[in-house]
Amino acid sequence: MDPNTRGPEEHGHDGAGHAPRQRPPRESLTSDFGQHAPAPARTVQLVTGDFLLTVNPVDGSEIEACPPAERPGPPAKLTTAERAETERAARPPVPPGPARPALPLLARQDEREQLVRLLARGRSVRLTGPAGSGRTRLLDTVAEDCADLAPDGVVRLSGHHRTADDVLYDLFYAVHNAPLHRPERDQLLACLRGIGAVVVLDDLEFGGAALDELLEATPECAFLLGATPDVPAPSAGSGVEEVVLPGLDRAAGLDLLEHAVGRRLTEEEANWAGDLWFESEGLPLRFVQAGALLRQRDRLRAGTSAVDEFGVFEDARPDDVVGYGAAEGDEVPLPSLGEAAAPAPLLASRLSASARDTLRFAVALGGEVPHQAHLPALVGDTHADAALGELAGCGLVSPVGSRYRLAAGVLTQLEAAGYADDAQDRARSAARHYAWWAGHPSVTPERVCAEADTLLAALTALVPATTPPAEDEESTAVLLARTAAPAFAAGLHWSAWERALRAGAEAARLAGDVGEQAYFHHELGILALCRGQLDRARAELEASIGLRGALADKRGTVAGRRALALVADRSGMPLALGTPAEEELFDTRHEEPASPPRGAPTAFPELQPPADTGLVTHRAAPVPPGKAPSRKARGGLKGMARRNLVGAGAGALLVAVLGTVVTLGATSDNDAGTPSDHVGPNPSASQGLDDGSLGADRPAKNGGGDTGAAAVRPTDPGPDGTPGTSDDPTPTATGSAAPSGTPSGSQDPSGPATSKPPTSPKPSSTSKPPTSDPSTSKPPTSDPSTSAPTSQPPTSEPPSSTPSTSNSASGPASSAPVASSAPAQTSSSASAPVSGGGSPGTSDQVI
Repeated sequence: MDPNTRGPEEHGHDGAGHAPRQRPPRESLTSDFGQHAPAPARTVQLVTGDFLLTVNPVDGSEIEACPPAERPGPPAKLTTAERAETERAARPPVPPGPARPALPLLARQDEREQLVRLLARGRSVRLTGPAGSGRTRLLDTVAEDCADLAPDGVVRLSGHHRTADDVLYDLFYAVHNAPLHRPERDQLLACLRGIGAVVVLDDLEFGGAALDELLEATPECAFLLGATPDVPAPSAGSGVEEVVLPGLDRAAGLDLLEHAVGRRLTEEEANWAGDLWFESEGLPLRFVQAGALLRQRDRLRAGTSAVDEFGVFEDARPDDVVGYGAAEGDEVPLPSLGEAAAPAPLLASRLSASARDTLRFAVALGGEVPHQAHLPALVGDTHADAALGELAGCGLVSPVGSRYRLAAGVLTQLEAAGYADDAQDRARSAARHYAWWAGHPSVTPERVCAEADTLLAALTALVPATTPPAEDEESTAVLLARTAAPAFAAGLHWSAWERALRAGAEAARLAGDVGEQAYFHHELGILALCRGQLDRARAELEASIGLRGALADKRGTVAGRRALALVADRSGMPLALGTPAEEELFDTRHEEPASPPRGAPTAFPELQPPADTGLVTHRAAPVPPGKAPSRKARGGLKGMARRNLVGAGAGALLVAVLGTVVTLGATSDNDAGTPSDHVGPNPSASQGLDDGSLGADRPAKNGGGDTGAAAVRPTDPGPDGTPGTSDDPTPTATGSAAPSGTPSGSQDPSGPATSKPPTSPKPSSTSKPPTSDPSTSKPPTSDPSTSAPTSQPPTSEPPSSTPSTSNSASGPASSAPVASSAPAQTSSSASAPVSGGGSPGTSDQVI
């Protein structure tokens, strides 16, 4: 078929009435237009001490004892080329844009020579000067002069937000080649003792005992320390020399201002500079910023636009400048003394929009200036990276380590000018960007560690204002900490790792995210375990296991239990009863079966080993020889199981008894001889309550079967003169009538009675009283001793009332027998005769 002309079969019809065929899916387009699969999690394995740490950003880091084959050898030192590359990476990047001439180092020759002389003798020296005094510039110059003094050269480090322990590890990595290896304390100190270098440590933030620890760990190094006067001083016995850096004199200040402007000063400008020198106490930073103000004034006086000579900042025109829209030939006055003392707002107002946005981000991040590579994404301008050159040329930023910060006093001045009005939104925008960037697979942990201060500044700004997010949203602070923390761990920047974890745990608590809070506690426990802080590690891991147990996070709980078991092994303290142990691997995969070790602690009491084994896990009190241990002394699972079996058996027996009782009660109503099942239209005899006899007289049989006539009782009372006793004359049965025993086969309490089912000579629709066989019917007696011959007089008293006739089938109930005073009187009362052949007129009286 023509590929350009579709036939009927290509439209779902084949033209012959057949069912349309299903078109095959276009697999080639699925990968292009479909949703891209998420990148796999980046896991890193590194050796720390004798542990093998696997940084897992999904379920939490896992730690185990490092196998001997995985342990690295002694670290080797870097070569000269590698040291030069490391030193270049430690310096701040060169700002883009036209390079301005470097300003000379004026009035610092004496301090420079003194520092070089002390370092050449192997002495450590601290250079103290206020912020903006040119301390960093002097340190760089001295470092160049001392490049050949030590075998390991010059090592440049930053002490900004660094502890003594951080500086020790930074020095180790600056000299040794040890990727993915963090040595333990003893190995670290052994390696540091072999380093002979001049260490330039600027922005030092500690002194006293911490500084003594740093100096003792590096006996072959000479330190050139730079600090401000507010930093604690070295101890008296440290042997550190102190050099104070003063401000510039008036002549040096004016000379520096002329170099910054690029021309000679007028008399008016010189007088203005003299007043500035008096107010700033000769700080070089103030003259650098004043030179930037004069350059901006020159451009405005020339009537030209504020466009850069290379055409980069075309968005900054004179009409955009606040208060300075001068045309050609207009006179622009010098800034006031107050504006010169706090020049940041005025300088920023004459910069490009990208530079001003960069300053707003820096204010929101506590003075940290984002790297120039991130500025286009943050500001939204493809040329925003050039804004860093503008800020550096105006003296608004200064280098700190490998990055830039706002210069001294600039942050306060910009906050007063309103640059912090949208600080929260700016910090949140920066946090979202860095969370995406730090989690990108192409970004290495080392690059994330280089931006650690900026990321931590964003966390610090966002955590206090964290609130529970909406249903479809996620907390920005939690997301940033969750993404950056594994990168800090893999990049061996563990002080930043700890700060990110603590900030993330607080943000997760405020956001109500229990799962992320458990992750941060788990990581804090792993970090404490790597540092040897076992008590803290136990507390953090137990908190993480508890939170993950509430969420039914099996994989995370298993990782926490393994780490907790390792803590218990290192501390020598067994896990408490009820604490989950390592071998409870309920998440064990089918392809990786695992059985718990014998000696691992469990949530149940341990079984006592048999007496014939050599393994002793519990030593009980000594038992006297020849005396077997009592059953009460036995504990563990066997005793618990025996008690459980006894309880289960008792419960089963109780259920069986109850079932039997219920079954008997349900089936007892099915007895065919129950009197209630034989109720007819005629009255039936019933057993009295006071005696065991049926006190009913036998009614006369009428011809028509009428049972309503009352029976006539006998008039002969017998020898004892009392009617109704056993010595009364017995009547003779007439016809087919026979005396009946106890109805329905019920026996009298005084004696057994046997009865047969009721019989009748002919079927009848009405129920008849049952009759018993005369041969088996006996008068019931209550006691064999009372069955005396009837000739003996009775011992019971005569009844107090005479018998009376009744229209019911039952006769008068006799009195209850008295067992102790008289023999029981028993009588068999006869039912109405069931006659088959008697004459209707017969009226025999039957007792």
